[in-house]
Amino acid sequence: MLRPHRILRAKLKPVFMIKVMTRVYRWLLYLVAFGLLTGCAARQEAPETPQATLKLPEAFTRAGIPTVSARWWQSFDDEQLNHLVARALEGNFSLQASFQRLRQARAVAQRQGASLFPSLDATAGAQRQESDAVTSETFSAGLSASYELDLWGRFQSLTRAEQLRASATFADYQAAAVSLSGEVANVWFQLVEQRAQYGLARSQLETNSNVLKVIESRFAMGLSGSADVLRQRQLVSASRERLSNIKGEIAVLEHQLAVLLGRSPGQPNLPVDDTLPALPPLPETGVPAQLVQRRPDLRQAWRLVKAADEELAAAISNRFPRVSIEASVTTQASDASDLFDNWLSTLAGNMLVPLVDGGALRAEVRRSRAVLEERLQQYRQAALTAIQEVEDALAREQQQRRRIQSLENQLQLADTTYLQLRTQYLNGAVSYIEVLTALKEKQDLQRTILLTRQQLLNVRVALYRALAGSIATGETPTDSETDSAANRKESSEA
Repeated sequence: MLRPHRILRAKLKPVFMIKVMTRVYRWLLYLVAFGLLTGCAARQEAPETPQATLKLPEAFTRAGIPTVSARWWQSFDDEQLNHLVARALEGNFSLQASFQRLRQARAVAQRQGASLFPSLDATAGAQRQESDAVTSETFSAGLSASYELDLWGRFQSLTRAEQLRASATFADYQAAAVSLSGEVANVWFQLVEQRAQYGLARSQLETNSNVLKVIESRFAMGLSGSADVLRQRQLVSASRERLSNIKGEIAVLEHQLAVLLGRSPGQPNLPVDDTLPALPPLPETGVPAQLVQRRPDLRQAWRLVKAADEELAAAISNRFPRVSIEASVTTQASDASDLFDNWLSTLAGNMLVPLVDGGALRAEVRRSRAVLEERLQQYRQAALTAIQEVEDALAREQQQRRRIQSLENQLQLADTTYLQLRTQYLNGAVSYIEVLTALKEKQDLQRTILLTRQQLLNVRVALYRALAGSIATGETPTDSETDSAANRKESSEA
């Protein structure tokens, strides 16, 4: 017979357990709600659009008319340049290495995305034991599955972060292609300019040699002094030295261009051209807001900002309880034919609640928030630098145009001065030192004009690179490797 206090305890025990379980469920609901609110707050750390992070000017200082395609180098109407850029995009080893980094990043994103799905493993085994002439055999097989519930969106945040990081790597690959095309164009224009300088130097050497013959004839007739002959011979010698220096510079540029194309410097097999192309009309610059969305390096920086925001959300979610489910079915028999007759199944649920960690998880949240702020500031700086590059290119082009006009005017005056002084020298009105000075000034201006035209083309290349968007390369990613999820997400935000 039960005593009264035992009867009362037996009646109160179910009521007590119900109250305990109710409190547990209530706290779990609190934790879920708190985690969802905190996760949403983490995703609001980064601005929704790139334009929201900056105060961009409404327009650039200058704007052209023609619209430039992604293959901006075709604007120069130089078939040799088009051929060289195509070869570089296909054969440059640094660009191919960048493409392999892209494949690595996409593989990491795919590996992280696997955490959203359950894992399933199959096992099989056989065991044989012998003892005192007794032999026993055991066969076993089984399946085990495990899955962690993504209650707070931690796995989703980490997966999106890796997808955004892979998308940023793709933008970096595109930026590398733009940079490579710009390097090829700059080196090609320098090579063409040096070849033109070589032709000009040969012409100047011929002119100086003809003038030397005239001076020597006058010296033989007693109409000129020996000092005039020596000065002119010195100028001829300097002209020959210039030819040798230009030839060495041409070889160096050919080697540099060959390496950019992925070829051996010893056998560049480059086209022969010594005429600089005409400068195309000033392209349409658009507005800074379009530049921010178009440039691949800025798209890369922005996607890193969004990836850091997702990692911050994951770090916050990591502080909350984790719930995982494990299930398995196994069978064991002494005969292989009876292996699948009897099955043993198990189902288990586990909850992991971080209670005391010495502040490690909270510190990780602070670190992730600082990383997000760092990425955001880097993006802002990159956007301002991009706008500066456009404005600098516009200002330098305007200055180079004025300089070329001034140099051409100076060359015309120097040529007239030289012809007049030469006539006066032949008539004995002036000394030869004045004629020699005028000749050297004229030849210096000719060389300077060639160099300035090449620099103007390089400035235009800098403008195209500053305005350039994505360009197609010889190694286009396959559909299975695309980062369409991150791109669609970014497009919807923009």
